[in-house]
Amino acid sequence: MGEDKLPSEPSRPWWERAWLRIIGAPGSRSQLINILRSAEQRDILDIRALSIIEGALFVSDIQAREIMVPRSQVVFLRHDQDPQNILDTVIRSGHSRFPVVAEDPNLVHGILLAKDLLSLAKDDPKPNFILRDLLRPSTAIPESKRLNVLLQEFRTNKNHLAVVYDEYGTISGIVTIEDVLEQIVGDIEDEFDQDEENYINQHLDGTYTIKAIMPIDDFNEHFESHFDDAEFDTIGGLVTQSLGHLPKRAEEVSIDGYEFKVLNADGRRVHLLQLTLPDRKLT
Repeated sequence: MGEDKLPSEPSRPWWERAWLRIIGAPGSRSQLINILRSAEQRDILDIRALSIIEGALFVSDIQAREIMVPRSQVVFLRHDQDPQNILDTVIRSGHSRFPVVAEDPNLVHGILLAKDLLSLAKDDPKPNFILRDLLRPSTAIPESKRLNVLLQEFRTNKNHLAVVYDEYGTISGIVTIEDVLEQIVGDIEDEFDQDEENYINQHLDGTYTIKAIMPIDDFNEHFESHFDDAEFDTIGGLVTQSLGHLPKRAEEVSIDGYEFKVLNADGRRVHLLQLTLPDRKLT
């Protein structure tokens, strides 16, 4: 995102206009960020508050494709599954929302909420159970959907999950409102979060989205690289070391031909990286 000018506010009170003449009003987002970071360094602004403000300012730079849960990890339900099988799948997965697909695996009938299956938890499930009567509307979005726009759509439509499609009409994955909010406030963990992480999301253009907490030895094994993990355990630590400072969003660094771009970071650490492999740089 470029240096967006801040909107003018001619209706400011006289004392505020006088104060801005003294300290200078920020003319761009980067100037505003610098002022906020300066305030944090002088203990005027809490580091956690700064992190949330930065997340809110930069959320429009992130696309759905960069944070979505890839299709391979999504638990789908079929429209023709019997009630007991549906209940078993829901209980086993621990999720709260499930896309329900038809014979065509890219056609989503709707979203099933786990709480709507409470009646099936009885010993005698209702024989007249009809799945389609329980489905909520499904929201379909392209991979390029900006998160600030998606968050507004979630609020307007009162949906908490969107199905992400690629340019060919194939399901790429899903994005939840929690995924979006985490880009602003940081990780939100619940009792169903797993210890094992999926660190890598590959895209059609040859790039990858990498979680910064990915262990370096796992990265080396997957991408056949030879990064040293003696000093740092994670790929985020390696990127931080290479930059020589705490990474900021949109910063880029090349390490042994591997191109890293910071997609999400706050005042404490980097969260999400874009990776371009050697000889496959973005144009």
